[in-house]
Amino acid sequence: MSAHSFDAQGQHCPFIPVFGAPQVMFERGLGTELWDTDGKRYLDFLGGLAVTALGHSNPVIAAAICEQASTLMHVSNLFANPVATEAAQMVNALLHECTGAVGQTFFCNSGAEANEAALKLARKFGGRGRHAVVSAYGSFHGRTLAALAATGQPAKHEPFFPMPDGFRHVAFGDIDALRGAIDPTVGAVLIESVQGEGGVVPAPVGYLRAIRDLCDERGMLMMIDEVQTGFARTGRWFGFQHHEVVPDVVTMAKAMGNGFPVGAMWARVEVASAFQPGDHGSTYSGTAIATAAVRAVINEMRRIDAPALSASKGAYLATKLAAVPGVVDVRGQGLLLAAELGAGVDAKAVYTELLKRGVVTNAVTATAIRFAPPITVSHAEIDEVVAVMTAVLA
Repeated sequence: MSAHSFDAQGQHCPFIPVFGAPQVMFERGLGTELWDTDGKRYLDFLGGLAVTALGHSNPVIAAAICEQASTLMHVSNLFANPVATEAAQMVNALLHECTGAVGQTFFCNSGAEANEAALKLARKFGGRGRHAVVSAYGSFHGRTLAALAATGQPAKHEPFFPMPDGFRHVAFGDIDALRGAIDPTVGAVLIESVQGEGGVVPAPVGYLRAIRDLCDERGMLMMIDEVQTGFARTGRWFGFQHHEVVPDVVTMAKAMGNGFPVGAMWARVEVASAFQPGDHGSTYSGTAIATAAVRAVINEMRRIDAPALSASKGAYLATKLAAVPGVVDVRGQGLLLAAELGAGVDAKAVYTELLKRGVVTNAVTATAIRFAPPITVSHAEIDEVVAVMTAVLA
């Protein structure tokens, strides 16, 4: 369907054209496989942008959502529900395992909303006059206005000036640049352990540790955006674990619902206490239906040991991709990888040809293809995709 108001046949497009014209219309998925409306089969090595970590139509997650939909979906936050309570306890327990810290969770609907909550919490915690947040160039934190302002991609800011005040950006991986951007108005640093939308760029060794030390020295919050990297995507439960740091605030979404819209912000309890009743909220915070998906995802990921699977299958995929003629580098962690194709190769053209041949990826930069398949992907499916990649680059 055309992204314009009317296509060549004069048919009206029902969508506001913020996504452009789609190349495929999918109607069914199972595991790593997708089928379009013509019945053509694809292998999904993008996972809905790192969302369907347990595969499409996962029977455990589907059953949990269906059962909850016929029991209780939503009652508003004037009241509690047992599903959201248990899911919050599970998220807190998971973060306690990963950090040793005691924390509390706020549920929302997306990664952008999780980052909005974190940015508001940072302002409330810092107090008047200590509202500024430093993030990195190349970062992506969402498309709501404050999350967009935190995003280190000036081209995305341009149509929406003036942007909210209090955001500054420094080069990713440059701790001296970060230190130079700190003044008494800065209350927090917001950083990714791997810049996903920025090209699948892992934080350099020692960088997050240096940020943690700087935040401790200056009394700032260290906030880590794990929206794309969280829930076993990188081979650990969260990307920050590779760096052995304990953040003050963690934002998450994507894989935690396996396709059901849900996000969350977790904060250490002494930080979370800055929020008081009425300071923040959402009509759909902690609905029974969304948190039923979260509960099922965490249980299923624990059952299959998702971090270990992501690490082993990611290593297998990385090795196979690195051997493809025309791939000059493979970067990333776990099952969040980018194949760098080198100067002069148009990644968008490669992505388009892969899609024609039944492989879903995306051109994350002008010269790199991103791979984020389900953690449940098989070695045979990896081999099939690598064979297609080899043929396309040949």
